[in-house]
Order: sequence, then structure tokens, then C-alpha cells
Amino acid sequence: MFEIYLHFAAFSGSVLCMITDTSTLPDDPAELKKIIFELQRQKQKEHDVFQKQIDLLHEELRLAYAKFFGKKSEVFRGLNPQLPLFDIPEPEDIEKEPEEEHVEVPAHSRKKKGRKPLPEELPRVEVVHDIAEEEKVCQCGSHLSRIGEEVCEKLDLIPAIIRVIKHIRPKYSCKSCEGIEDQGATVKIAPVPSQIIPKGIASGGLLAHILCAKFEDALPFYRQEKQFARLGVDVNRAAMCSWAMKTARQCVPLLELLKKDLLSGPLVNADETTVQVLAEPGRSPTSKSYMWVYRGGTSSSPVLLYDYHPSRSGNVAAAMLQSYSGAVQTDGYKGYDFLDTKEEVVHLGCWAHARRKFIEADKARPKKAKPGSTAIALNFIKSLYKVEKDAKRKELAPKELVQYRKKHSEPVLEKFKKWLDKKSLTTTPQSLLGKAVSYCLKQWKRLKAYIQVGDATPDNNLAENAIRPFVVGRKNWLFAGTPDGANASAAIYSLIETAKANKLDVYRYLRFLFENLPLAQSEEDYRKLLPTALSLDAMPPLPGFSAV
Repeated sequence: MFEIYLHFAAFSGSVLCMITDTSTLPDDPAELKKIIFELQRQKQKEHDVFQKQIDLLHEELRLAYAKFFGKKSEVFRGLNPQLPLFDIPEPEDIEKEPEEEHVEVPAHSRKKKGRKPLPEELPRVEVVHDIAEEEKVCQCGSHLSRIGEEVCEKLDLIPAIIRVIKHIRPKYSCKSCEGIEDQGATVKIAPVPSQIIPKGIASGGLLAHILCAKFEDALPFYRQEKQFARLGVDVNRAAMCSWAMKTARQCVPLLELLKKDLLSGPLVNADETTVQVLAEPGRSPTSKSYMWVYRGGTSSSPVLLYDYHPSRSGNVAAAMLQSYSGAVQTDGYKGYDFLDTKEEVVHLGCWAHARRKFIEADKARPKKAKPGSTAIALNFIKSLYKVEKDAKRKELAPKELVQYRKKHSEPVLEKFKKWLDKKSLTTTPQSLLGKAVSYCLKQWKRLKAYIQVGDATPDNNLAENAIRPFVVGRKNWLFAGTPDGANASAAIYSLIETAKANKLDVYRYLRFLFENLPLAQSEEDYRKLLPTALSLDAMPPLPGFSAV
């Protein structure tokens, strides 16, 4: 028997049936037409579902290719005026492209091309290349006179000098009392000088060099061990690790003061990133732990605080910010949702994250596709940043900036919101564009809140930039051995990054701190050692360094 395989939907339900016997088919042509029609409709429906899945997979594949082979930059140049602006017909007042920006370039003088001069404060050694004395006689017999000189400067480097500082404490005794019975000899000696690591061989200068190399230059201890060996001294990585943890414990009073200053400012930026800790109690060595980063304080004295925790739970940020009152800016991670319930906190979102999702959707477009919805969304965001750029040029105070944003940014936000609402009805939610639109709508209250906070920017880049040095270091040293090591790293990163944010030379600051920290007794003493309380001119010059 010739078998015909047909898939069709039963009229009483949506269950697909398979017919292998034609004798079960009706003889009425009208009924057969209905079956064929229903079969075609069901096949078309399945085709549409599969095609949508194929399109989504193609989109993800194009994005993966763009990330792997394409440019990493997220710079968006705007719409090409030669190409259509819209991919779907929508109301003109919503789809209207933001106005073209006109940039006025003031007149300027060009710098002379050439090599940048070497800093004047560097010490100089003069090497004179003179001609022989017999050559200083002219062919006429007269002596040549010096009329000038040509100078060429070359930059030289002498490897680091390892030196030993001998602390000598003379002892004194009374010779007259030595022979008297029932009276011991009088002996006097100077007290042991205070050191950040008592009985250790590391001076403040050596500690500053080691910690600066690891936490600012991302140079792991085992590589520094090789460098010290080349200089002729044995400083092993275990000793350096021990010194780092002991130093961090001595800096706890400073970190408490930094936390107070962090929470005293009008704005806190928060973010977190992963870190692997091998010997975390009760956890696998491959488990992910987290380094939380907070940036706050005032604009003139910013504070960066790193906080290690094995969990990414929102309770970690809640514990840090439980007594805070002001604005907090974060990304869209749900662990920060608790901030929306705090009346004393204004929760701000991050336009950089929103923009990045549209950038990814734009990168996933087919190469020959015309600019469409992603370009429109990116132009709206570009308009918001243009307002910030103009306001920065005008050097507006925070209150003035709020008024300026209400006048120029708020209308753009209103149009963008209407566009997002309309686009959400016609975009596949699983597509990259649909995810970008959905993210903006879910975060809209946070995204628009920045216009009310003059100390804030539209994005959370201040916190993300603070995380970058830690991420660079993590690529080199890969993991922390113990929770104590991770906490020590957090403490030292806090001091170093706060010093950098306050425009201090990291090595000079750490050396000054480690030499004076053992002498601190009161809160006032500790506060004088904070990187926010110092300036580069206030710190003494490095020993043995002076211009010639």
C-alpha cells in the first residue's frame, strides 16, 4: 500500500496527528480541502517559529564574530544622512532624529613638532666631548676661541639600588656604680625605633616598592622575587606576602576613616567584580568570590574603598550603605534593588550599560542592513551626552547643572521614552534589540534620575574605572590564596587608588605613610596620614634625589 504521511491539526484541538492509512481520510472533497488548508496554516506557523529562532541565532553569531574579530571600541558615529532613518513607520514626533550637533572649534596655535623635552627636575651628569689641545690651533697659528656649544641629552637608567640601613643604639653605663654592692650598674640605651613591621627586615621604602609594584603595576610577588635576585638579594614571595598582610592590618584605622569620608559625600558609585580565593573555608577553590568597589567622598577629595566578600548578595552592599543618605549610582544588577526601598537614597542607573546593549544590537546587524532602530536609540543617548559635554565646558555648579539638564536633557528623555514604549510593542523580546529596549524600560526610573543630582554623571563609569586596576592585576596574579590575603589586597588597593584619585605619587605616599604610621596615636594623627589630607608638595622628597 502506498503510504502518505501527513501532519495536520485536529479541528477540536492543537494536537498534531500522523496519518499512515489513507482509508481514514474523508471522501468529501470539501473536508479534504479543510485538512490541506489547516496543514498549510500549521506548517507556515512552524516555519515562522523556526525562522525567528534562526534569525536570533544568526544575530548572536554576528555579535560573537564582532566581539572576537571586530573593533572593541563602542564609539558610535551617528546615522549616515544618505541612508533612510527609520526601519518602521512610527509617529514623526517620536522617530525624529535628534538635531545635528554643531561644534565650534576655537582658533588655536599648533605645537612645534619634535621630541618632548626631558623633565628639568631629573639629575644630570655632564659629559664633555672636546677636541684635542693640538687641534685648538688655527692653520694661521692663532688659538681657537670657544664660541658656544651643542648639547644633546640622553636618558640613562641605573638599576634600583639595594641598601641596608643599620640602626645603631649606643649603650651607656656608669663606671662608678659598678663596684657598689646592692646597686646594679646604670645602663641606658635609646628606645627601639617604631617600625610598621616590628623585628622585620623590611623598611618603609622597601614595603612601598613591593606593594606599589604589585597593586599599581600588577607585578606578582614571584616576578618581584626574580628582580630582587638580579639585584643580589634574596627576598622570597612568602615573605612579601606576609609583609603585605601585616601592613594591611596596621592600616585598619585609616580604612575606617576612609569609610566615614566615603559615606559623608553626596554620591556613592558602586560596582563589583569576581575574584578567586583558593582557601575559602567551606567552599571549593574554584568558587567565585567578589571584590566590591565604592567611590564617594567629595569631588575635591574622592575616596575609593575596596571590600572583599565571598558573596555577591545585595546584603553586602546593604551593610556598607545602611547608614548612608544621598545618591547611589549602580548598574542594573538586582543585588542593588534594595536601594529603591530606602527613602533617604536616590538610586541612579547607568546609561553606559544601556548604551552598550544597543551597541551590541547594532554590531549584530547584517552588514548590508540599513541603519534602523539601534541607530535611532544611540542618537538619543548621544544627545544626552552632548548636553553633559556642553555643561562641562560651561563649568556649571551642581545646582546650575540640574537646571541645565531639566532644560536640555529632560525633553530628550521624554521623546526617548515614547520611542521605547512604541518599539517594545513591535520588537521580538528575545532579540538583542528587544533586550536593550526591555533593559531601558525596566531601569527607566533609575536612568532618568541623574538629572536631579548635580554631582552625578549619566553613567557609573567612575566605579567601573576604579575596578579596572584590580581586573588588570587579577589577570597577572590570577587568584588570592586565603581570605586574609584578599582582605589585605582590598585594603592596599583602597589606599593606592584613593591616592591616585587625589593626584599623589603612589610610591612617595606609601613610603611617607609606612614611615609615619607607627608614630600615630590618635584619630587626628591617623587623619593626617590619609591620602585625602595630603598633597604632593606636602610630602618630603625621596632620599638621595636632587637635581644637579
